[in-house]
Amino acid sequence: MPALRLKAIDAKEASTVSKELVDDLQALIQCPRDYFSIEVEQSKFIMDGMFVEGPAMVDVMWFDRGQDVQDKAAKIITKHINSIGYKSVDVIFHSLDEKKYYENGEHF
Repeated sequence: MPALRLKAIDAKEASTVSKELVDDLQALIQCPRDYFSIEVEQSKFIMDGMFVEGPAMVDVMWFDRGQDVQDKAAKIITKHINSIGYKSVDVIFHSLDEKKYYENGEHF
């Protein structure tokens, strides 16, 4: 944890910044590198009956680390997604309850 889910972002482009993105987030959050996951969702967006290009979005599922760290993480994510050509990026944080997150049958 954290898990990042990218929507309306090209997978090949995302892969070019994935290492640096995790490097920067790891330095901020101070958790092991193998806790991070990045998933690119192949979403379809529809407007007025037509398929359209959706807005670049990053959903972040993680254990709450406070507003200051969250603000810094949002800037890091936005910087890296901007660097591959996406001018506008929505970053949405979803805080997980440690007692509802299980790894190998045990909650945190």
